[in-house]
Amino acid sequence: MAIAAAITVPLTTPSRRFLASASANPIRFSSPLTAQPKYLKIAAGRGTQCPNFRICAASSMRIEAPEKASPDSFLDRKESGILHFVKYHGLGNDFILVDNRDTTEPKVSPDQAVQLCDRNFGIGADGVIFAMPGVNGTDYTMRIFNSDGSEPEMCGNGIRCLAKFIAELENSRGKRSFTIHTGAGLIVPEIQEDGKVRVDMGEPILKASDVPTKLPPNKDQSVVKARLDVDGSEWNVTCVSMGNPHCVTFGTSQSQDLHVDELNLADIGPKFEHHVMFPARTNTEFVQVFSPTHLKMHVWERGAGATLACGTGACAVVVAAVLEGRAARRCTVDLPGGPLDIEWSEKDNHIYMTGPAEVVFYGSVPL
Repeated sequence: MAIAAAITVPLTTPSRRFLASASANPIRFSSPLTAQPKYLKIAAGRGTQCPNFRICAASSMRIEAPEKASPDSFLDRKESGILHFVKYHGLGNDFILVDNRDTTEPKVSPDQAVQLCDRNFGIGADGVIFAMPGVNGTDYTMRIFNSDGSEPEMCGNGIRCLAKFIAELENSRGKRSFTIHTGAGLIVPEIQEDGKVRVDMGEPILKASDVPTKLPPNKDQSVVKARLDVDGSEWNVTCVSMGNPHCVTFGTSQSQDLHVDELNLADIGPKFEHHVMFPARTNTEFVQVFSPTHLKMHVWERGAGATLACGTGACAVVVAAVLEGRAARRCTVDLPGGPLDIEWSEKDNHIYMTGPAEVVFYGSVPL
């Protein structure tokens, strides 16, 4: 394919690397329209031939005024063979959001999602999220494809991004909540007055067979601080499902206190994810305890690898910390991308997650 890309980024926006995919039709990216009116526009030449989703060298660089458009008019565009999207991030966990309200079938296939999520030859993201029609009385349905093309049940940071995306689609302002059907059940995000999103994540699942894990239960029907051999090291793990499986560890039998910044996630993460004890694979959280109300975690996500944040993982971490007697029911959880506020309510046994979700840019890509 030949590429003709135009990337529009506000000069006031922090520097990020945004990579467009390739086509004879132009791919356009524009930043949130609330930014300052001066933009840097990088245009690539049309004539250069490139394979799918590869970037050709820019032939010119110039300062231009942005096209006169609003987010509403951008998202309302209907063009055959063109996917309009908005990229969001929740603490650096980034997603391509697609308006899929007119059909129950995703507009992007798993293979296309892999290409779009590629950070070198695509747009770059941890997953593609679809805002789809609701079922059984819910407002919307959420589906997501990971960067490897797999489909998880739910995503905590992704649901916050979806809530902000839906508010934009509906052109709604201020405090607002939505009921969203997911593979993990009913999830209810609420946009707060300060712009953060508080999400009722439902009840944690602790029964070992439902997580699922093949580790034998050691506390009622749950797996709490159990021994797990990983590549010759014995780790203490607690298994929790937030609709998707999590293995939470605070250290090995030899070293009870982790220093998460010293871990080689790329080495140890896949060994947990594909461990025989987790028949559906697993997300893995490595946790350092600063105080009963302050935790720090690094995560290896099933299907996405090391990410800057994982909302369901932060929820699972607080549940595991409470079960192991390490923390209170409300904690600040520090992730590489920033903090989340997590509460495990004694009143209704639900987990409540509060954190940000921000627009990165708007874009169009040929499929």
